[in-house]
Amino acid sequence: MSSWAAGRRSRSSVSASAMAESAGAGGAKAAAQAKRRVPLGNLTNVVGGRADAISSSTIMVADLKKMSIASLRNVNTERGSFTKSTSNQFDQAIPHGDTALQKELVCCPSLLTFVPSGANHDNSPGLSEGGDDMSICHSMENPVLDCLDDGDSVVSSLQHWAGDKLHISDNRVVVDMASNWRKHGSNSLKIDTIADIDSNHDNPQLCATLAFDIYKHLREAETKRRPLTDFVETTQKDINTSMRAVLIDWLVEVTEEYRLEPETLYLTVNYIDRYLSGKVISKQRLQLLGVTCLLIAAKYEEICPPQVEELCYITDNTYTKDEVLRMEASILNYLEFEMTVPTIKCFLRRFIRAAQVCHEGSPTLHLEFLASYIAELSLLEYSLICYLPSLIAASCTFLAKFILKPTENPWNSTLRFYTQYQPSNLRDCVNVLHRIFFVGTGSNLRAIREKYSQHKYKFVAKKYCPSSIPAEFFQDPSS
Repeated sequence: MSSWAAGRRSRSSVSASAMAESAGAGGAKAAAQAKRRVPLGNLTNVVGGRADAISSSTIMVADLKKMSIASLRNVNTERGSFTKSTSNQFDQAIPHGDTALQKELVCCPSLLTFVPSGANHDNSPGLSEGGDDMSICHSMENPVLDCLDDGDSVVSSLQHWAGDKLHISDNRVVVDMASNWRKHGSNSLKIDTIADIDSNHDNPQLCATLAFDIYKHLREAETKRRPLTDFVETTQKDINTSMRAVLIDWLVEVTEEYRLEPETLYLTVNYIDRYLSGKVISKQRLQLLGVTCLLIAAKYEEICPPQVEELCYITDNTYTKDEVLRMEASILNYLEFEMTVPTIKCFLRRFIRAAQVCHEGSPTLHLEFLASYIAELSLLEYSLICYLPSLIAASCTFLAKFILKPTENPWNSTLRFYTQYQPSNLRDCVNVLHRIFFVGTGSNLRAIREKYSQHKYKFVAKKYCPSSIPAEFFQDPSS
């Protein structure tokens, strides 16, 4: 399997030299550019007809009855403009002095935009010509919207409706849980505060209002759809752990070459392990399994996944397009189309954010890249399959913080609260990751180390790592 990359490089060099002899230096340069996949740039999610839709909705709002528009303006004037929370993108959070109603309305901004979205040209009499004596309120049967002229009634009605219909945890739930956790925890936590990492409501990508519930669900879902921890010994007859590591190392090189998302790599490894847990395959078809799982993961995660012909090419045309498609059908049927899986990367993003909030003065990019480097190294280690993805992500955060600052205890109350892991829970997994980082993964598995030895990853693969971790760092506060 180690000959795949060598065959690929030799094939590319022979093709380039042949084209240079036939077409000159210009032809070789054009062929080299044509071989590489076009970078995923200049992509946008804006639909072509967006401008027309916005202009038509503007005209539609202008035709509404002035009294209805005035009443809506009164509501926005009294309670503030709730659309401002998405205009200032990154650094301004909602003040802590806001009322509970503001939090509820931020959770459901569609309540304030029901006028243009509820306009129906077919059955809404409030928008027809000659309907000056008809209010738009009469075209809606929702009792919450019956009193648009009275700002206080609308606000109270919306507050009552949101309180009854929405069941979303807000920051108060997190604060209450943090206070209870400190109350029933160890005495050392009295002087160790828990930082709130979900206070930024201005950035919609952070999902601050739903983040706590999302990760609570992920912690429950990670116990399902897991591979067997001993499938190499019990299921496979022709495959060993070294072959699996070589395959994953080669897939890292492929994802880096095609500029795929990191989540695609983690999903690919999960699909490979789950398939190998129940299906016996030969070592000649192991690479076929790898590229096919990469194809499925790219379809799930990427905006523009690689074509099947491209995946056949990177295997030096060892497999045909029909073989890849047949393997894809076999994988999907065996996994029962259950492709949504919480991976190490899902939890690592949140744990790194919690670690960065605690140490704002530390180099955050170094911590993020170093933890990602350790997490990708964990994919090569077959013995780490027995650990949950959240535990591995927490261990990667622990080890990354220790490598950057060996004299400081890497674990604190904020990380204990958001990871739900004590230092003693991480001891075994951290020791395995430390051995991999310190000793290395072998001379023939160099893709991950070379990847993170680049300038864009801050050369984190070359960081100095102490030979041992102090035992007191793994002691729980209660002990």
